[in-house]
Amino acid sequence: MPEPQVTDLRDRKAEHLRLALEAGMQHGGNFFDDWSFEHDALPELDAREIDTGVEFLGKRLAAPLLISSMTGGTPAAARINRHLALAAERQRLAMGVGSQRRALEDPRQAATFQVREVAPTAPLLANLGAVQLNYGYGVAQCVAAVEMIGADALVLHLNPLQEALQPEGQGDFRGLLAKIGEVARALPVPLIVKEVGCGLSRAAGERLLAQGVRILDTAGLGGTSWARIEARRGGDAPRGELFADWGIPTPESIRALASLPEVTVIGSGGVRNGVDAAKALALGAHLVGIAQPLLAAAMESAEAVEARLAALLDELRICMFCVGARTIEALRRTPIALRRRR
Repeated sequence: MPEPQVTDLRDRKAEHLRLALEAGMQHGGNFFDDWSFEHDALPELDAREIDTGVEFLGKRLAAPLLISSMTGGTPAAARINRHLALAAERQRLAMGVGSQRRALEDPRQAATFQVREVAPTAPLLANLGAVQLNYGYGVAQCVAAVEMIGADALVLHLNPLQEALQPEGQGDFRGLLAKIGEVARALPVPLIVKEVGCGLSRAAGERLLAQGVRILDTAGLGGTSWARIEARRGGDAPRGELFADWGIPTPESIRALASLPEVTVIGSGGVRNGVDAAKALALGAHLVGIAQPLLAAAMESAEAVEARLAALLDELRICMFCVGARTIEALRRTPIALRRRR
C-alpha cells in the first residue's frame, strides 16, 4: 500500500473556493423543477403550527438541514467554517467540514476545521476522501479526523470523476468498498458515505448498506460541477464541459436510496432554496444538504449565513403549509409528481 504523502493542498483548497463562486461552475439546470406538488387550498392548518424539527445523530434539529462539507486547510477556510458553525449553532442545524486530509498531513491546519468551541451542541461531521483508504489511510486516520473536531459522525466522500479530472488526482479505487466497511464497523461514531456531485445509485447504496453504512448522502448532479472546476484547474475546460452532465440527478438519487431499508438519506446536490428542500424531503430524503448557496454569505459573516438560512427555512414552511403538512414526516408522505422529462 502506498504511504501517505505530505502534499501542499493549500493552493488547491483556495482554488476550489474561488472557482466555486465563478459563473458557470454550477450545473445549468435545476432537476427539482421537474417535480411539483399539488396545491392544497384547504390545508386545515395554522401556519404558526408548522413544526420542522427532526432528530439526527441523537440530537434535535430545528429543521432537517445540513450545512454540507465545503472547506478547510486555508486561512480563508478558518473564517468560513467559523461563520458556518456559528450559524448552525444559533439555528440548531447540522454542519460538515471539508476534507481534513490537509490537517492530518500538516497538524498546523487543524485549527481551520475546529469549530466545536462556537458550536457546542450542533451535530458536526468530520470528512475524508474515501480513496485515501487506498493511499495509506485507515481506521486510525478516520478516528483522528473525528477527534480533531469533536465530530458526531464521519463523512467518507466518493469522487471518482473528480479524481479522474483533477491534475493531482488519485484514481485507485480498487478494494475500496471492503475498506469502507472496515471503517464503518470500527468507528466509534456513525459513518456517512456521500458522492461529491455525481450522485449515488441504488446499486451503490445496496453495496454500502451490506457493509454496514446506514447514512447516505446523494450529493447528486445539479449543483457545483467539480468536472468543470477540476478541468479548469487542469487547463482543459472543454473536457469539463464534456463531463459536466455526468451523474445521477439529485431527485433520482434520492428516490433510489429512499427505497433501501433502514437507511437515512441526506438529499444534496443543487438544493438552492426552500422549495427545492421541500421537494427533496417529499422524494424521500430525511435531511437536506446545502453548500455553495451559503458560500458567499459565509465569506462575509455568520449573520449573513443566518439570513440566508432563515429565508430558506421560511420558504420550506410556506411549502409545508400549502400542501397541508404540519411536520416533516407528513411532508415526506406528501405526493409529488414528475411534471416533465428532459
